[in-house]
Amino acid sequence: MEALLALVIGVLTACGVYLALRGRTFPVVLGLTFLSYAVNLFLFAMGRLKIGAPPVIAQGAAGYADPLPQALVLTAIVISFGMTAFVIMLSLKARAELGNDHVDGRESS
Repeated sequence: MEALLALVIGVLTACGVYLALRGRTFPVVLGLTFLSYAVNLFLFAMGRLKIGAPPVIAQGAAGYADPLPQALVLTAIVISFGMTAFVIMLSLKARAELGNDHVDGRESS
């Protein structure tokens, strides 16, 4: 299971980097979104999810789940949503002002 999760995180990171280096704005936005998904999965995997363990220390409980990774993932989801909305609006504004959707503003030949 760990190998599958590592493979998924690696594929998402590779796709995100590849799309972030494209020349048009939509693939760049999609690449940044894939990178944020990969970071969220990585943070969640580092939390060592325990099934059936209480989220906080209870009386007589031998083990407990660490709530910090879940809080970090929730915060990262909110930040990535805001970042994605900002980058989409920035690309729409650049498209309206420049007339094309290239990241450098110049039409490629």
